[in-house]
Amino acid sequence: MTRTNAREVSMHMIFQLNICGETAEDFLAHALSRDVFASFAEEAPIYGDFPEGNQLAYITELVKGVYEHFPELDGYIAKYAVGWSVSRISGVALAIVRVAMYESLYMQAIPPAVAINEAVELAKHYEPDETVSFINGLLGAFARSELSSERVGDSLPSGPRTEETD
Repeated sequence: MTRTNAREVSMHMIFQLNICGETAEDFLAHALSRDVFASFAEEAPIYGDFPEGNQLAYITELVKGVYEHFPELDGYIAKYAVGWSVSRISGVALAIVRVAMYESLYMQAIPPAVAINEAVELAKHYEPDETVSFINGLLGAFARSELSSERVGDSLPSGPRTEETD
């Protein structure tokens, strides 16, 4: 399984976790099984390969980390969702943004520009263009304001996009 596929699987799990009300530990205990992956593989090819080693550890860390930091991440989303109310943001878009924010804040091996680019590419598969632009701008504004300049670099998106400018 590639890192990109592991990120997408993590996003699916974070979306489900937000709905089901289980703890991350309980959810992962049943979701990270070969049987569950096999049952999803016909509908979603990314589930065709069960994650091993580094990718399994990555999925586990990401899902648990986002779960533990839901309030913090949602506070950042509310702060940078210029022109959008959080209630207007789809559950999938929220999961995508939470993944990128968590990676940028807590997974030092993943540069924020990579996390943002991966989030935008993932959003293109699930969301309309307006939402993809919104995600890109929100994450760029978040990274420029909340992360250190050494961590950010100069390859971030230009700024938050509002409904009026899209």
